[in-house]
Amino acid sequence: MEIVIVAVVILFILIYNRTIDKDKFINDNKKYFEVLKEDDYDFLVYAKYGDSAAPNILFQKRITYAIAVFFIFMFLFIDDVSLINIILSCLVAVLIFKMPYMQLKKYYKAHLHQIDIMLPYYLKSLEILIQHYTVPVAIGKSINDAPDIFKPGLRELIEKINSGDSSINPYMDFANTYPVRDSMRMMRLLYRLGLGGQEKKQERLLMFSRTVSNLQAKARETKYKERLDHMGNQTMIMLVVTGVSVMIVILASMLTMIA
Repeated sequence: MEIVIVAVVILFILIYNRTIDKDKFINDNKKYFEVLKEDDYDFLVYAKYGDSAAPNILFQKRITYAIAVFFIFMFLFIDDVSLINIILSCLVAVLIFKMPYMQLKKYYKAHLHQIDIMLPYYLKSLEILIQHYTVPVAIGKSINDAPDIFKPGLRELIEKINSGDSSINPYMDFANTYPVRDSMRMMRLLYRLGLGGQEKKQERLLMFSRTVSNLQAKARETKYKERLDHMGNQTMIMLVVTGVSVMIVILASMLTMIA
């Protein structure tokens, strides 16, 4: 244990004196830090920031901030380096590292229904393209008009197909990357659309169209329910405010009469 404490102190001193480049240290050990990356981190980043986001850069910043906080706390404990202080520094660093991820999860849960609603409307536009093109070509042509959150996954899907993977795996990888409502089932239907002759394609396209229409109906019901809930809340607030105002007026009148 003493060896670990000495090693941590030496590493801290080397980084503090800039003998070791912090950024180079992170890049050289990138493959080890990748183990810490959450499976759904990229998806959550795209869900919040859109297609222009760079999950790898944001993840590297998380590591940088966590390491910086760790060594800041070690500096504060420089006169009393002990196992307890090292553990405390590690716990604070882990908290700093995890905080951005927890914020992304909180955002996703708060906007989950909005992200889910995007899928059926995108699939409807894709359905129109599939009537004139093969499934991979239609997906490729749909990317520019797709919601930003889905664009990176769609590009990766097309790259895998163009590289020669004709299995269902690219579609399932997309569904696993974007675990929104019914994504798994819809990706299976899309894969089957690309199989067989023209007659089977028309039959499967009809099934696909019915499924998309059902998803759109659910999305509309969700939106309608949200509007009703919002209107109900607004009405309740108005009633409460009106009731309180009337009570204040009555109370004021009674006080005036007594005076």
